[in-house]
Amino acid sequence: ARSKENTARTDFYSVKMDGTDLKRLTFGNYNHNQISQSPNGKYFITTYSNVSTPQQMALVDNKGNIVKALGNATGSEMANYTTAKTEIIRITSDDGLYELPAVVTWPTNYDATKKYPMLISIYGGPNAGTVMDSWNWSNNRQFYANEGIIQVAFDHRASGHFGKEGVNYMHRNLGYWEMTDYKTMAKWFIANGGADPKKICMTGFSYGGYMSCMAVTYGADVFTHAMAGGSVTDWRLYDSHYTEKFMDTPAENPEGYKSSSVFTYIDKYTGTLQIVHGTIDDNVHLQNSLQLVAALEDKGKDFEMMFYPGGRHGWGNLPARNAHFTNLKTKFIYKYLLEKPVPKGLLR
Repeated sequence: ARSKENTARTDFYSVKMDGTDLKRLTFGNYNHNQISQSPNGKYFITTYSNVSTPQQMALVDNKGNIVKALGNATGSEMANYTTAKTEIIRITSDDGLYELPAVVTWPTNYDATKKYPMLISIYGGPNAGTVMDSWNWSNNRQFYANEGIIQVAFDHRASGHFGKEGVNYMHRNLGYWEMTDYKTMAKWFIANGGADPKKICMTGFSYGGYMSCMAVTYGADVFTHAMAGGSVTDWRLYDSHYTEKFMDTPAENPEGYKSSSVFTYIDKYTGTLQIVHGTIDDNVHLQNSLQLVAALEDKGKDFEMMFYPGGRHGWGNLPARNAHFTNLKTKFIYKYLLEKPVPKGLLR
């Protein structure tokens, strides 16, 4: 379950059948994200980590006592390398009600007197937070840290960290509270974290694509760039079983559908948006991006666009398309955030 002690972690608990006597069985300041319990319930194996500690594994009894350490993924040469600092921080929401979590990887050799472009990776759907205190090191993240980019993920009040109370904010109102909290968090990094206000870029796919489109329209006073893939642009274009669960029907909630639509804020768009979609996407239909393209063209707005023939809601099964997509994002980052040529040999 999500930890009572820290919502960016998961823990293993015991509890009586009547709901009383809740006890934490896992240990330390770690995210215990994989639990395997013995058939008799007397023991369990936990795999755990945090943003600065690679995965470890331990055998634990049902009283919470560590019986034996089973493994440690920390390599013997790890201390010989300079890696970018990653940490979890909390930012107070504008209304003062929530401490919003973010995970940030700072540029290698970060200098507090300098300004850095910021790349925000987002999903953003209801009860679908991505900020977790887990080891998630990657070559790609380290590479861009070396290049001098602040890399972050944000979770808003309805992402699951604050239970049903938080998720309730999204009822009949998709888009508003997510962007309200994201703007607050981005402003914090501009004021306190060295983020360059001229280079605040959001990227995401599916609901994250919707958020990225909203960032440079609704949130254009803060966000300057976005890379949006497989994006919902108007909830009237998405399937009813998901949409109406949160928004009710368009007839019941016309103002909510209007305020949650990217098209409502097209006039505010002044930045740079990259629109990407698979041509046979059977989840978020292509018409979402086609209608956005038309709306931007009608207003004389500049943007980038790439459609992938044969691509569904993603195209990982199409190696050539996927390589092209990776190159597309890399070129965008170097052109707009780093403002220098792509290093030789980096493109696939």
